[in-house]
Amino acid sequence: MSATLNQITGPAYTRIYSYGAARGENAVPNDDLIGPIDSSDEWIRQRTGIVTRVRADKGTDAIDLATTAAAEAIEKSGVPADQVDLVIVATISNPKQSPSVSAIVADRVGANPAAAYDINAACAGYAYAVTQADALIKSGAARYALVIGTEKLSDIVDPADRSISFLLGDGAGAALIGPSDTPGIAPAVWGSDGSKADAVGMNGTLTEFRDGEVPWPTLRQEGQTVFRWAVWEMAKVAREALDRAGVEPTDIAAFIPHQANMRIIDEFAKQLKLPETTVIARDIETTGNTSAASIPLASHRLMAEHPELSGGLALQIGFGAGLVFAAQVVVLP
Repeated sequence: MSATLNQITGPAYTRIYSYGAARGENAVPNDDLIGPIDSSDEWIRQRTGIVTRVRADKGTDAIDLATTAAAEAIEKSGVPADQVDLVIVATISNPKQSPSVSAIVADRVGANPAAAYDINAACAGYAYAVTQADALIKSGAARYALVIGTEKLSDIVDPADRSISFLLGDGAGAALIGPSDTPGIAPAVWGSDGSKADAVGMNGTLTEFRDGEVPWPTLRQEGQTVFRWAVWEMAKVAREALDRAGVEPTDIAAFIPHQANMRIIDEFAKQLKLPETTVIARDIETTGNTSAASIPLASHRLMAEHPELSGGLALQIGFGAGLVFAAQVVVLP
């Protein structure tokens, strides 16, 4: 008779315990960027809502930013670092192809030997990672998960590119996720549309750069394509996330979309018919677009400025290069 394998199950529910954040050391106003793109402060503000963005020192990388954000999230959570048994890092700006950011951060914050891996889902990366952490904890594969979005996008910016360079900033946001007695993370709506992969992404490969065929690869986008996709298609995804959570727009205390563009954020809110009482994250105004870091950074700032939101429902949605997307409703810590 063959042996029967043991199986495990975890808790029925999970929740976010705390947030942590790290922003680049330098505030970079629009006036510092307008020369190479032949633009103006007014043009950037009108098109994006950005007044300034944060960028890191040359000696600071995405791993450093992630470590700072992770340490704050652990400290605020009350969970000892050595009990964190899963670290997921969402990033497109690991300074090396290998090793992973997650394994280094796990060691730095005292979570070694936690399971650790990186994911690349661009601006949807954090929401992807939350979805995975929720599932892995409920399966019994982990108990406490550290989810981090971290980017140093200033390393992959062409200052003369008018399509995206003035949007981007550097930073990291982290969340500590663990078991809950009540539902704290609703089912996600996630997916991709690879047929539009050329709409936003890198303009070359590392092997092409190595072989002298292209300059250092940087981010580019087709602005109008991305704008239309984000506003019209992602509004549908957000509404589906509300349906899966079993809630109405009037139940949402906070709306935390990827900080891509202020016009997209405002149009989102209008499409979703969110009530005036819903607090809308607009971290992009002074942080810029930080890709995978933008949702946790915006969440961290929102909770600092509006502590009364604790225990309320937040709708978060990430979308970006790929074109990948993920949306879910969460209970704010």
